[in-house]
Parts: sequence; structure tokens; C-alpha cells
Amino acid sequence: ALPARKGTCPWRRARGLPPGRKCGLRRGLATMEQSEAPNGSAAREAPSAGTAGARPPATPEGMALAYGSLVLMALLPIFFGALRSVSCAKGKNASDMPETITSRDAARFPIVASCTLLGLYLFFKIFSQEYINLLLSMYFFVLGILALSHTISPVMNRFFPANFPNKQYQLLFTQGSGETREEIVNYEFDAKDLVCLAMSSVVGVWYLLRKHWIANNLFGLAFSLNGVELLHLNNVSTGCILLGGLFIYDVFWVFGTNVMVTVAKSFEAPIKLVFPQDLLEKGLEADNFAMLGLGDIVIPGIFIALLLRFDISLKKNTHTYFYTSFVAYILGLGLTIFIMHIFKHAQPALLYLVPACIGFPLLVALAKGEVAEMFSYESSAEILPHTPRLTHFPNVSGSPASLADSMQQTLPCSHRRRQQAPSAM
Repeated sequence: ALPARKGTCPWRRARGLPPGRKCGLRRGLATMEQSEAPNGSAAREAPSAGTAGARPPATPEGMALAYGSLVLMALLPIFFGALRSVSCAKGKNASDMPETITSRDAARFPIVASCTLLGLYLFFKIFSQEYINLLLSMYFFVLGILALSHTISPVMNRFFPANFPNKQYQLLFTQGSGETREEIVNYEFDAKDLVCLAMSSVVGVWYLLRKHWIANNLFGLAFSLNGVELLHLNNVSTGCILLGGLFIYDVFWVFGTNVMVTVAKSFEAPIKLVFPQDLLEKGLEADNFAMLGLGDIVIPGIFIALLLRFDISLKKNTHTYFYTSFVAYILGLGLTIFIMHIFKHAQPALLYLVPACIGFPLLVALAKGEVAEMFSYESSAEILPHTPRLTHFPNVSGSPASLADSMQQTLPCSHRRRQQAPSAM
């Protein structure tokens, strides 16, 4: 991604040419996040690495298609992830609990994200970008396969015949012996899981070999849906702390420094959704992408999912706060696109999403006189002590969940155990 600057076109400036008309190296929507910090915003439109010269400007039709597709792809994991988070909270199986983000976690989240972002920046400055991206590609190859398998398994299970030989398997790693033996991995799965894993592996190999934008999007959607489903804020106050902290984080690293843009240009991993603006001209081989980082989907998404669970706790058979926040997200994302398009500069999407997603539901609560109920609602009271994850691969749910895993001190993965009957599939 090339950072937009006022004045001379970057293509002309690189070749010592005088200023001229606008070239085609225009900004697309891209809120890039980091592999362990799913909450950043940075550079937008990205010409491919091998571009030898200026590309033609994107047509209005191509830009409209790209931006509309990004908005739609952002809404899908939020909507369905929120619904699945409700099912997760209502489960009776104690085998796997969703990751609950507390106020302490929320307060230190921007600090962890900033340290990770700065660390990646230094890595790209010191070491070869090629080798770092190769390592990251292998890491996300494994994560993407497992996350995509979990995402598609509820749908795929409907197509298995009743007489399908669904054998059970167990993967167990332990440390020590006797009374000191400790489980490192204790994972149970079945034949249906293996079928979903094999299908996801095809997409993984496709992504690893071609880095095709469709394979990238399949992984990105899987990571986003996993994050919204499996990361639970314990209350609205925690959500406000998290979104408020990342609001400052996003604005500082995009407008205050070039760190975010540099990492965004260097980082090659499925931690963003992309859609080509020249799809109508070049088809599936298009390479002039508009982008949206997964952090700008997952972070507001887990807050919207919390409001859906709050709606259900009111037992009024309405989803007022969920739909309000959902519409607010659409408006905030649309405003991000509009501002970016007008000023031709990278925009921190959380700058617009956070006020919208918090402000609109709060205004509704004020109008209905339910502010006290909203801030006294405790999501963790409903999911404890028995809450499952609706996943066949509990330790892998995309980079957003992996960051929460690194912060969660009370629920080490070594003590989680998945005990799933075939009927739960």
C-alpha cells in the first residue's frame, strides 16, 4: 500500500518528473491490522509489489463495486458471529469456554497492540521482509485452515448422510509423569472434522502458493467470524474501555507516525479483506485492491455481539440495541470510505466506528430509560460456569482470538478439553 501524499504523484516523484494530472495510485479503503493486534488502521489501496509503472485510475463503477463488497463482507461475520456468540453463551457443555475480556484486559489491550506493532516495524526495518513474510505465511496457513474448518463445519454437517461413519479421535500431549503429569494438548475430534479440515486445506494450499485474493478473503472471513463468536466482553463498560483505548491507538499510529503505514505496506498475511477495483477490467486476475483490516470488523463486532446478548437478557423479544449498533457500524464504515475518498489519505476506521457504535446505542438507552440496565448487565454471569465454543478447533480461531489467548491468564489452553458427542456436530 502506498501512503497518499499531497502534491506530486508518487509515480512521478520517484522518476523525477514534474507535477501533472492525478495518477492512478489512489487510496482504497484499507484498515490494516497486525497479526497479534487486530485493531489497527493504516494504508488503504495497494498496488501489487511488481508494478512497474502507474496503473490507470479506478473507474467509478469499479470503486463502487469494491467498496460495496467490502462493506458487505464486513457485515457478514459481525451478523453471524453475533448470533453464534448467543448460542455459545447458552450452551450446556463445559468443555470449552469463550474467551472473556475483562476491564483489565481491555485497558492493556492497546498497550499490547502498540508494542506488537512497533516490534513488527523494527523487524521489517532490520530483517529481510521476504523471510519475515514467509514465516508469517506459514503461521497463518495453519491458523487459516483450522479457523476455516471451524467456520464451515456447522454448514457441512448438514450434508453428511445419517449413516456416515463418524469415528472419534483424540490428540493428547502431556508433560511429566505420574502426579506431576500435565496436559499440554487434549483435543478430541471425529471423521466429520477431518473432512472439513481437508476441504479447508485446499484453500490453504491455494493461498500459500498463489496468495490469491479470494483465498485471502476466505481466511479473513473465517478469522473475523471466529473472533466475534469466541471473544466475549463481560459488560458494556469493558466494551467502552476497549473501544476507547483502541480509538486513541488507531488515531495515533495512523496520523501521528508512519509506523502503521510502513507495517501495512510490508505485511503479507490474511489479516485483511480485499477486493479489486479493476475487477470489471481484469477479472479474477485484478490487482488494484481496496482493503479493510480485520481489526475494524472484530473490535466493533464483539461489542455489537455483546449488545445482542443484552437484548436477549431483557426478554422483550426485540433486538433494538443490536440493530441500532449494527446500523451505526454501517454508517461509520460508510463515513470512513467517504472521508478517505475525499481527502485521499489513509483513515483510521475506528475514529468513525467507535463513536457510532457506542453513541447510537447509548442514545437509544437514554431515550428508553435503560442506561442503568445496560451498564449493569454482566455477560459473564450467563456464560459461567458452563459455556462451550461452537468450534472443532478450540485453540485456533484466528489472530483476534490468539491475541486474547495471550492475554487470558486464568484459562490456559492446556487445561481445556473438548468433549463433543456426534449429536453436537
